[in-house]
Amino acid sequence: MNSDMTQGVSRRSFMRILGAASAAATSFPAFAAIQQPAAPAAGQQRTRRGMSDMGDMRALSPDTVIISSNENPLGPAQSSLTAICSTAALGGRYHGEETMKTVAVFNELFGLPKAGPGKPSYSALFPGSGGPLDLALMSNIGPDKPLVYGDPSYEQGPRAADTMKAPKYPVPLTANYAHDVKAMLKAHPSPGAYYIVNPNNPTGTMTPKEDIVWLLNNKPKGSVVIVDEAYHHFSNDESVIDQVALDKDIIVLRTFSKIYGMAGLRAGFAVARPDLLEKFSTVAAPARSLASISITSAAGARAGLQDKDLVPLRKKINSDIRSETLEFLTKHGYKIIPGSQGNMFMVDVKRPGKEFQQAMLKENVAIGRTWSAMPNYVRVTVGTKSEMEKFQTAFVKCMDMPPGAVNGAAELHLPEFHIPSELYRG
Repeated sequence: MNSDMTQGVSRRSFMRILGAASAAATSFPAFAAIQQPAAPAAGQQRTRRGMSDMGDMRALSPDTVIISSNENPLGPAQSSLTAICSTAALGGRYHGEETMKTVAVFNELFGLPKAGPGKPSYSALFPGSGGPLDLALMSNIGPDKPLVYGDPSYEQGPRAADTMKAPKYPVPLTANYAHDVKAMLKAHPSPGAYYIVNPNNPTGTMTPKEDIVWLLNNKPKGSVVIVDEAYHHFSNDESVIDQVALDKDIIVLRTFSKIYGMAGLRAGFAVARPDLLEKFSTVAAPARSLASISITSAAGARAGLQDKDLVPLRKKINSDIRSETLEFLTKHGYKIIPGSQGNMFMVDVKRPGKEFQQAMLKENVAIGRTWSAMPNYVRVTVGTKSEMEKFQTAFVKCMDMPPGAVNGAAELHLPEFHIPSELYRG
C-alpha cells in the first residue's frame, strides 16, 4: 500500500525524491544551492488560496477547508512523484518520446489498436482534459450543428456551444438523475454532438452504459457522442472506451486531475477514432496550442496508469468517506441526491444555494456552486475524513440559521474571498 494514500507529501519530501532521482548532485547545481523550508502537507497547502473562475488568485483563511473544486486531497501518488522527479533531469530537452510511451501504455491498458507507422493512435495526451474537451465539442458543433446535453451537468458543454454559436438543447435528467438518452435523441433531428458526463457533475450519478450504447446505435448519422469520464475511476460501472475500439462515433475524455490527484500537474486523454481526433485540428489555433504536455506530467501520468494499487485504494477511500458523510446527512433528516458514484454529492439546503455557500464560507468551509436547474441544492466535494467532519459541524450550524441570515457578498466583502472552482479545469 502506498503511504501517500493516507497522508500528504511535503515540499521537502518532494525535493528529497528529486535529489535521489538525479544521477548525481552536480546534475542539478541550482537545486543544490536551495535550502527548502519545511512545508505543510499537500492537503494543508490547498486550503491557503484558490483559483477564481476568472483566473485571479484570492486569499482564503489558512484553515479554510476547500471541498468546492472536486480535487483529490491526497495529491499525486508516490509512484507518480518518483517518475516526475526522475524525468525532471531531462527537462532541458524536448522529449516527445515520454508522451508516446504514455500513449502506448494507455492504449494497451484499454485494448485500443496499437499505433505505429501508418497507424495513427486512437488516443491523444493533453495537459488536462478541459482543453481536449473543448476541441472535441468545438470540432463537432456550430451554427448548423446544435449541442444536446443533460441539465444539470458540467457547464463546459454549453459554454463551448456559445463560443461556436451552436444552438443549445438542454435535456432534464431522469428521475434517477441519469442522462435521458431517449429524450436527448428526440431533442433535435441532427445535432452535431450529444454531451454526456458520467458520473455526472454535479450529481455524481451514473448513466448506464447500455443507455449510452443505445444512443450510439440510434443517433443520426454525422452526430457524435462525447462522454466526459473525468470521474469514472470512482464508479462501479463499465467505461465506454471499448466503443472507441469498435470505431463508433464517440469521443471519451479522461483526466488525471481526479483520482490520480494531478489537478495542478495537468494531464488528460482524448480517446476516439483517428479521424475524429484529426478534426481537433480544425479548431482555431489558440485552442490547438493546448496540445503540448510537459514530459514530467506525461511521466507522472504513465506511472499512475501502471500503479495497480492506486485506483482501487483511492476509490475505496473516497467511497468510505462519501458513505459516512451521506449517512450522517440522511440520519439528521437532510435531503441528498442518492446514487453518487463520484467524489461529490448534492444536498438540499432549503434556501438559495449561493446564500448557503456564503454562510459555510463564514465557517471556513468552502463548498461547491449551484446550478440553475436545482437552485436550492449545493454540491460538496468529498474531502479527507477530518475535512468532512468539519463540514458536518459547519453544515448543521448553517442549516440551523434562518434563510437570509447571511447577506452574501456584502457580508463577506467579496472578492477578497473567492470560493475555488473546477469550472475552468484547463
